[in-house]
Amino acid sequence: MNWIFWSLLSALFAAATAILAKIGIAGIDSNLATAIRTSVILLFTWAIAIATRKPGGLAAISPHSWVFLVLSGFATGLSWLCYFRALQLGQASRVAPVDKLSVAFVILFAALFLGEGITPIKAAGGLLITAGAIVLALA
Repeated sequence: MNWIFWSLLSALFAAATAILAKIGIAGIDSNLATAIRTSVILLFTWAIAIATRKPGGLAAISPHSWVFLVLSGFATGLSWLCYFRALQLGQASRVAPVDKLSVAFVILFAALFLGEGITPIKAAGGLLITAGAIVLALA
């Protein structure tokens, strides 16, 4: 099972997330809905981390990694709060494609911050994703 398999599963679960969340936030505050979802994720991921524990664990994590993982956690939390609010206000079939503009941003940020090259194929793919998100958002 390679990265493509896991990426496709991620996309499948992300799609399920949008539909389940849209149904679940009906009549409740989007921030509360995000807190509930995050609590489930917290318990679920710690259970998996403990069950599949590798030698070293938390002690093996460098301060550098801690800083960037914590920052990533804040970015994830902000993304989820915004996503749930957008789902509450808009149609899932319009919100999700705009959210997937993150792919185009990752291509750009990976070039700027990680030194990954932007090939013509990556640029074309990023532009197609952007165009698709715009078309679907305006549909």
